[in-house]
Amino acid sequence: MSFLKRLLGKAEPEHSVASAPAEPLLVNAYASVRDLPALDFAHTLMGQRDLSDPELGTHLQGFIGYVLGRGDGQMTAGRYHLWRHLQRVRNHVSFEVAEGDLDGVERWASTANAVFFLPDGSVRAPDMAVLLSADGDSDPAAALPYQADAVARRQRTRATLTSVEPQPPVSMPPAIGAAELVLPPPGEVLRRALALFYVAAQGQARGAGMMPIPAGQRERNPVGFAAITPEETTFLEGGVADQATAAAMTWRYEAANTLLWALGVDAADITDSDRMIDVDLLWSSVERLARDGDGPDVQLRAPGEILDALDRTWLEHWIVRQARQKDVPLKGLNGDVVMERHHALNWLTGFQNDFGTAWDDIDTPT
Repeated sequence: MSFLKRLLGKAEPEHSVASAPAEPLLVNAYASVRDLPALDFAHTLMGQRDLSDPELGTHLQGFIGYVLGRGDGQMTAGRYHLWRHLQRVRNHVSFEVAEGDLDGVERWASTANAVFFLPDGSVRAPDMAVLLSADGDSDPAAALPYQADAVARRQRTRATLTSVEPQPPVSMPPAIGAAELVLPPPGEVLRRALALFYVAAQGQARGAGMMPIPAGQRERNPVGFAAITPEETTFLEGGVADQATAAAMTWRYEAANTLLWALGVDAADITDSDRMIDVDLLWSSVERLARDGDGPDVQLRAPGEILDALDRTWLEHWIVRQARQKDVPLKGLNGDVVMERHHALNWLTGFQNDFGTAWDDIDTPT
């Protein structure tokens, strides 16, 4: 029986003089790449949209609900990672295709980093292996697509962490690839970094009962003050803060350092994950920008560098959390530094969060 007839539940007669052509298959493809590649196979296009269509976001949330609700609804590793794939979908395209053209569809889907939804209610990998059936079952051999550069990056990242314990599981997938990445404008990143500097300086001052350093003074850091978030505003307007809250805000220096590193600021450094930044040195390097805002010299690093940092920090944060859960000592990692970097990099890249998630709502799952 042909693939399409098996899929559509139609049996072939035992004896037939001439078989009727198989009906075309309706495919809904969900691609995570930024720029959808041309559909370079024989097909009939039924529809196409990207995130500029406000209805796509609502549709994706509904699709995620469908995935999470199949079968017994229990969260498995496969279901979880499928959810994360759908969360970063940027393009949805619907087309009909004949059975003889499925090889072309597979090649296209691998490039587009796409999964399929088919009329039988299944979600499938580029090779049509069942990631999730309508009943909630899956093929253990089915694999989600990941960009080649993300897979290679994960191999390099692991090589740098071989001496750190506990080791992340082999099943932990890579982060996003360069073709999936959309970064905020440099000016927005700078304003967020300076706001973090402002809040951290205020946290430090309140925790120590002293005047804030210039980074936490409105007249010395007007750009940062103008960019504070609602949650940060609540802290700043709350008067005397408890020591735990003040300390948590003080750690925002590390998040600011991460974003300033992404902007290529010389004094910002994320090489060592066990060492806190030199606050005074970093502030002196951006004090002019805190007064004047962005300029032509404010540019983001190459996407590959930012993704290298994201992949490494994600794995490091997993190690930090596992070590704390198992009450084992950490070597070579400062958990608070890593946590702030992960928050900053997830915000910067949109990784593991819905598109457009605000700083206050950024999640850092591991």
